[in-house]
Amino acid sequence: MMNHTSDGIRRPLSRRIFITSLSLGLLTLPVAMRSGGQPTGRAIDVDHSSLKIHVSKSGFFSAFAHNHEIEAPLVSGEVQITGTPSVELRVDTRKMRVLDPEASESTRAQIQKTMEGSQVLDAARFPEIHFLSTNVEAKAADQWVVRGTLELHGQTHPVTADVSLKDGRYLGTTTFKQTAFGITPVTVGGGTVKVKDELKIEFSIALAQ
Repeated sequence: MMNHTSDGIRRPLSRRIFITSLSLGLLTLPVAMRSGGQPTGRAIDVDHSSLKIHVSKSGFFSAFAHNHEIEAPLVSGEVQITGTPSVELRVDTRKMRVLDPEASESTRAQIQKTMEGSQVLDAARFPEIHFLSTNVEAKAADQWVVRGTLELHGQTHPVTADVSLKDGRYLGTTTFKQTAFGITPVTVGGGTVKVKDELKIEFSIALAQ
């Protein structure tokens, strides 16, 4: 079947239908690419997430000293659920705070100063702690082993965390040694009281709606 076009040229109707369909397809391609099953990440709700560092004591007089509890607020992060699972977290070392409810205000202030200073975090030089997963392995329903790299104090090393999903929150723990990142554990009293090399980190992650 032939049909007259507006410019007077006669073209087969089937060809005109093909050209129209192709044009519509090209117009809708960008939309299809944006929504066509590509992996999408979900931001972490930093206001409803928490990360705490537990520091234990050792030494002859450690029974007379208290352990430290440090709050490390997350400043950003993203969890990839679809596709290849992954997680990325960032902490501003300048916003970390010593909690230590058993210590006096003056003692907490001194511990805070030591933690921020060159002896420990050296927050002025290294203002960020960054974690990026390299592998997420399912152990059971709503349980995973998350392996990744931790950047701290200017050094990057592998760490592993055990993570579970409970009541819509990702809960987990990990441990690592300070000396692995070039940090010498603090000692006082000639070593009669000292901070243990190994730190324990507990976190609770909520995702933004």
